[in-house]
Amino acid sequence: MRTVAVRNIPRASPAIVRRLGEAGVATVHEAQGRTGLAKPYMRPIWMPVSVSGSAVTVLTHPGDNWMLHVAVELCQPGDMLVVALSADNEDGMFGELLATSLQSQGVVGLVVDAGCRDVAALRSMQFPVWSRAISAKGTVKETVGAVNVPVVVAGVAVTPGDVVVADDDGVVFVPRLDAEAVGLACDAREKKEAVVRARLQQGELGLDIYAMRQRLETEGLVYVDSPEQR
Repeated sequence: MRTVAVRNIPRASPAIVRRLGEAGVATVHEAQGRTGLAKPYMRPIWMPVSVSGSAVTVLTHPGDNWMLHVAVELCQPGDMLVVALSADNEDGMFGELLATSLQSQGVVGLVVDAGCRDVAALRSMQFPVWSRAISAKGTVKETVGAVNVPVVVAGVAVTPGDVVVADDDGVVFVPRLDAEAVGLACDAREKKEAVVRARLQQGELGLDIYAMRQRLETEGLVYVDSPEQR
């Protein structure tokens, strides 16, 4: 791994980042072909919460949060810090003081594939964090990593400048170059769901709306009138 901190990265337009955030994790995940979803252990440390931003990536080492401090200087308003580790770890490498520093730079949230601490303080500050664990175990500042390099976070490859959408359902990443197309796909999906929702509210069944009956019959499902006929 090259120990490098990249100062300048391309970012999606704020309008696209905002639109994807409005769509939410579940819709974005479906709209981009059921890809980009972080593993379900990545959970918000408090709820309800919803945010989106451009990824400033950090690659650091277990029990070492030195590179998070380096990354703060490279963040811009509207960014989200996305932290990957060189090996699995659950130490609490992020807390109130780093959050204060990030908020002062306009950072809107953090995704960290490790532990987080100071949950009560972060909730009071309204600083959103998604982490794999909550742990009071502290960290050191000993080993250099990298900032704004490609990383893998919770099973997803993330490039600096990708769009991060995070809410109560988890975290999804959208490649920057795909962000506009995914936004349009979200629009189409939401329009379709609005029609289906109205039909369901009128009492129609999903079996009929989605034309499932013939498929179920083909797959061998048989209806009987009583348990004795099973």
